[in-house]
Amino acid sequence: MARNSYSDPSRRDFLRTATSAGGAMLIGPAWWNAAAEGVDRRVAQVLSKTLGIDMHNHVYPAGTEPHHQQAPPQEGPPQRPQEQQQGPELFIADELKQSGLTAVCASFVLDFAGNEKPGDARVNFLHWLDAIDLQLEKRHIRRALNLKDLQASHENGRPTIIQTVEGSHFIEGHLERIEEAYKRGLRNLQLLHERDDMVTPLGDTNTGQAHLNGLRPFGAEVVKECNRLGIVVDMAHASQETVVGALKVATQPFIVSHTNLDSWTGRNPRMAESMKPRLISKDHAKVVADAGGVVGVWTHLTDSLKEFVESIKAMVDAIGMEHVGIGTDTDLLSSRLGSGTNRAWPGLTGGFFPAVVGEMLAQGFALEDIARVGGGNYCRVFGKVTSGHA
Repeated sequence: MARNSYSDPSRRDFLRTATSAGGAMLIGPAWWNAAAEGVDRRVAQVLSKTLGIDMHNHVYPAGTEPHHQQAPPQEGPPQRPQEQQQGPELFIADELKQSGLTAVCASFVLDFAGNEKPGDARVNFLHWLDAIDLQLEKRHIRRALNLKDLQASHENGRPTIIQTVEGSHFIEGHLERIEEAYKRGLRNLQLLHERDDMVTPLGDTNTGQAHLNGLRPFGAEVVKECNRLGIVVDMAHASQETVVGALKVATQPFIVSHTNLDSWTGRNPRMAESMKPRLISKDHAKVVADAGGVVGVWTHLTDSLKEFVESIKAMVDAIGMEHVGIGTDTDLLSSRLGSGTNRAWPGLTGGFFPAVVGEMLAQGFALEDIARVGGGNYCRVFGKVTSGHA
């Protein structure tokens, strides 16, 4: 079968793929047999055998909203941190279950947390982790620390999260803080966002003026430390020069969790122009793919489910089916903010991932290729990076 084929193989071919050497990410839980009533048979078939992964999603427990999204102050005495962390409920388990995804990479935008002086970013990061701990404990959800955890979550029908953070500003030149975060469950680290670490910048972003000559020496040390510990490095928001610098020192593949091609305009060219700094060229994407990495396609610049799948197809055509994933850049786990993944487009019903699978089938994607893009490609990287680690 051609690398970028969208033909529909037989059910027997799909099942053979699911049990092949590369099929560790494709397993068949009993829970989708019941959940699939009323769902197209082929959609149910894909869902039952695919670890659906959103490579970039946001979660903001109360009291941790980024600075530009802070909830208005409430009347009365100020809340203690513990009270802020406990409410309101985020309904993490419900949103995950409805989405049809096995896991989301749950992130916090650290440089929008109101950091005013050195040390603030670390305090805000730890406060956010404390808040997530409380929410996960209430909902009886465990973080996935390796591929085996993801497989068990899918098999048991208990969706999970992969802990990540958007921006490494909490490190502030202290390499040991990465291991501190690792011990708190961090398994995915996005080095950069939009603002530099105010103490020790790591590298140039793709939205700011280049002034660091790509990846800085300490940024290289951060990449090496992540590789040593078993943390997936996410180069979203990094300039192409920074990405190339990371490739020179990395011993593991990495991801770009959420973006799209700069040639993709969708049906809103004006919006595409404003978002262009956050998009990447085909050459940029190929650099990541050629090193065994994965590029996640976001829902931005798409006005419909159909258009989103078309944008996935464009990325597949550019870099190959084995290197494309889904990274919505939405707020599934913070639905009170009004932009949850399950409502990515008007009229979306039945959960995000089943809808995406159905549209990919409609646009001619083969069953096993949906499994790759839907989560298998990310799981390949996640499994390799975390292999041999607790």
